[in-house]
Amino acid sequence: MQARAGARVSEAEYLRLALDDPRGKWELADGELRQKPAMTARHNRIAWLLGVALTNQLDVRIFDVRIDAGHARRTPRNFFIPDVMVFPAEYADRIDEREDILEAYDEPLLLVAEVWSRSTGTYDVQTKLPEYQRWGDREIWLIHPYERWVRAWRLQPDGSHTETVHTGGVLEPVALPGVAIDLAHLFQGWRARPDG
Repeated sequence: MQARAGARVSEAEYLRLALDDPRGKWELADGELRQKPAMTARHNRIAWLLGVALTNQLDVRIFDVRIDAGHARRTPRNFFIPDVMVFPAEYADRIDEREDILEAYDEPLLLVAEVWSRSTGTYDVQTKLPEYQRWGDREIWLIHPYERWVRAWRLQPDGSHTETVHTGGVLEPVALPGVAIDLAHLFQGWRARPDG
């Protein structure tokens, strides 16, 4: 099958394509192929810094972190590659030895983050974030690398998500006990100066 952005494909066709062309970074949005574009340095740095901060604070025997890798399968017509996602390691353990299937998880994620970009910002907000909420992902972050804020949605017992905006301080993901993400470090990286 020749991959072409905008083509409508079945789930089976998508799974074959995504495995045959892993560098293509193919997503599926409402049954339509979409290729994840290259990003800016700041976008990539923030996704990487978040992923590293999470990995350094989590027990890798219990949790897995992916940075721009793996897929969140939300329906047979929606497969997304989040900028960062965290899930129980047991999800990956079930498919770790399989070379014939795409790394795709249809269980709710503990944390999923998208970093805003000019090329995907509208798509993330209008397509991906509502699907993450609908699927019951525990915590969803939209990070704006230039305006320096994080919009967080947290799953409530009734299935809704509360929304908060953070412009500084430390964020503690509700489903990841003991994890604290310093927004100054996230936005400034190793250039951040500790207070005091």
